[in-house]
Amino acid sequence: MSFDVAALRAHFPALDSGLAFFDGPGGTQTPRAVAEAIAATMTGPLSNRGVVSASELNAERAVAEFRSAYADLLGVPAGGIVHGRSATQLTYDFSRHLAKDWRAGDEIVVSRLDHDSNVRPWVQAAERAGATVRWADFDTTNGEFDLGSLERVLSGRTRLVAVTAASNVLGTVPRLRRIADLAHGAGALLYVDGVHYAAHRLVDVAALGADLFVCSPYKFLGPHCGVLAAAPELLATIRPDKLVPSTDAVPERFEFGTLPYEMLAGATAAVDFLAAVDPGDGVTRRERLASSLASVHEHETVLRQRLEAGLRGLGDVVTLYSGAVDRTPTLLMNFAGRDPRAAQAHLASLDVLAPAGSFYAYEPFVALKLDAALRVGLAPYNTVEEIDRLIDGLIGWTDGPVRG
Repeated sequence: MSFDVAALRAHFPALDSGLAFFDGPGGTQTPRAVAEAIAATMTGPLSNRGVVSASELNAERAVAEFRSAYADLLGVPAGGIVHGRSATQLTYDFSRHLAKDWRAGDEIVVSRLDHDSNVRPWVQAAERAGATVRWADFDTTNGEFDLGSLERVLSGRTRLVAVTAASNVLGTVPRLRRIADLAHGAGALLYVDGVHYAAHRLVDVAALGADLFVCSPYKFLGPHCGVLAAAPELLATIRPDKLVPSTDAVPERFEFGTLPYEMLAGATAAVDFLAAVDPGDGVTRRERLASSLASVHEHETVLRQRLEAGLRGLGDVVTLYSGAVDRTPTLLMNFAGRDPRAAQAHLASLDVLAPAGSFYAYEPFVALKLDAALRVGLAPYNTVEEIDRLIDGLIGWTDGPVRG
């Protein structure tokens, strides 16, 4: 594999600022090709979709290319790709669609490891339907998903299990295939929040066992939008509320109003950019993505290991909450007697951006008894030099006075 981080960084205008960005889990920086694709689509000619004029055909092409790109990225047919404004919006939409068939006595399972966008929509939909909410837990000592707790709450009444493919704060990658087998064995659908996972691993929705999988292109170099992937045959069984004149075809029946064609073009450009990072001998875009994302994973793992080694040098001053065996390059930490927000501010003064907060991971923070923590998330454009800047910044800060 051949990963040239310097060549990659040359495509990102924001990196010319000298800032070191460790806020990838909240959204990555954008390569020039993505912005150019958005601008080219917006400046047209562009109209609503149709088959008569050049402007109509440009809109049609933007939609078709988007579905094709995300079919390749996620390993599903193009007819199973649904666009949404965000992963949160898509999850709320599908919670309402699916809950139409829920009744009192039905049960849904949510996870305490998850971002709130894959918890609250299901809890609220269950409450409206009179269904019962069950909880799967995680081990607060190492961040691992607790498969035993899932097994204990599943029953013949379970209609849906909602779980993350990777925690946006702890980096934990649960054993999703095992979770899928358990959920399907109980006769339930599996809805997977893949927002953080898709930024670091090649997704194969069927191999993971997900029935519905949602992700966000802006977490992997694209524009702000959401994507849901599922088998078209499953989508055909789900009936959304919709306008009478709008199409009932899958997947369009789930996309309300005029699509943002420029965002679709930008999201497509992000997939093509990723596929070109280290395409190897790949012939198809899916093959090029597999090679590129394997190289990205190798690069990010080296950086994560360097970061962890540096943090160990701080001794008992730092507490790391990210300890799962399989995880993304995302670390959550706190500091003895110190406010993590002060760490964020100190690092920012050194042009190192690592945010502090709870990151909408409400349930994990309640379980860990945390108000806030510092999160360091790596992206493909991060470098060894930036890791060292971060470590040096934390060493300098922790050597200072401790709050009383």
